[in-house]
Amino acid sequence: MTEGNLPAVRFVEVSRHYGAVKAVDGVSFEIADGEFFSLLGPSGSGKTTCLRLIAGFEQPNAGAVLIHGRDMAGVPPYERDVNTVFQDYALFPHMSVADNVAYGLMIRKVRKAERRARAEEMLEMVKLGGLGGRKPGQLSGGQRQRVALARALINRPRVLLLDEPLGALDLKLRQAMQMELKGLQRQVGITFVYVTHDQEEALTMSDRIAVFNHGRIEQIGRPGEIYEHPATAFVAGFVGVSNLIDGALAARLFGRPEAVAIRPEKIRILPEGAAEPENAWIADGRIRDATYLGAASRYYVTLDAGGEMVVIEQNQRTGASDTLAAIGRRVRLSGPLGEALPLAAERAA
Repeated sequence: MTEGNLPAVRFVEVSRHYGAVKAVDGVSFEIADGEFFSLLGPSGSGKTTCLRLIAGFEQPNAGAVLIHGRDMAGVPPYERDVNTVFQDYALFPHMSVADNVAYGLMIRKVRKAERRARAEEMLEMVKLGGLGGRKPGQLSGGQRQRVALARALINRPRVLLLDEPLGALDLKLRQAMQMELKGLQRQVGITFVYVTHDQEEALTMSDRIAVFNHGRIEQIGRPGEIYEHPATAFVAGFVGVSNLIDGALAARLFGRPEAVAIRPEKIRILPEGAAEPENAWIADGRIRDATYLGAASRYYVTLDAGGEMVVIEQNQRTGASDTLAAIGRRVRLSGPLGEALPLAAERAA
């Protein structure tokens, strides 16, 4: 296999333990060259430890971390062809924006004229052209994040590591930066390894996602695969919202005694007197509570067969008063049988 065909990053049965705590526990995966790959999971799931293992800030207790085919055992961070963008930006407040961006080149003793030219080129790339003379404190949070990106990219690393870089931004700016980051990754064509606990970020930007839980990987796949076909109850519950139906209730509703997940937006509240759809399951119940969300409403339905389902419906013809008036109403729920997704048995912790 030539170097061009090698994975950008490869983990082979990697473990990192801190005493009795198994931060990463026998993890294996590959990240393709030029891929936007997200490590998604709750706090303490092992995703940030994996990023630090790639960067060289941590060393595994067992297994191997390879970057473009080279085993990184004992290789210090400064000798790895990677760079990292942190959530807190880590900019030097006393230096200009341009000097912050060019700092890595200065350390490598690149000539001053070339440093200036490349710094300006990077600032143009991240839409900060002409702001090189300012100090970081004179920029907004989104602009400082762009400076951190430019500084990380100026040394032309083959792998860029991003540790929850948008976590400090407000919602609208974070959503705008998600699209900018993905566009920038396509433009520069290098591998992005992105750590986040935000499922929307991962679904929006990633080519593939690894979902972490308790130091292990629950599922790896493309965003649509992860969302539409969750492998375990943990993935179904963590990535989006799911109704998790145990085997006993599933046997009554769907005629098969296996645990399944159903996304709330896949469920319909049938109009009164409507005919039963074909190839669909049916469940009667009563709306226990309801929440108006603006574009949609969320209904909590207590089922006659036992348990509860959450239903999300778009508010195409209804408003807040209609949503709240539905509380206590008897309803009939339905959904395609194919949307009741079987879940693998949960593995031992």
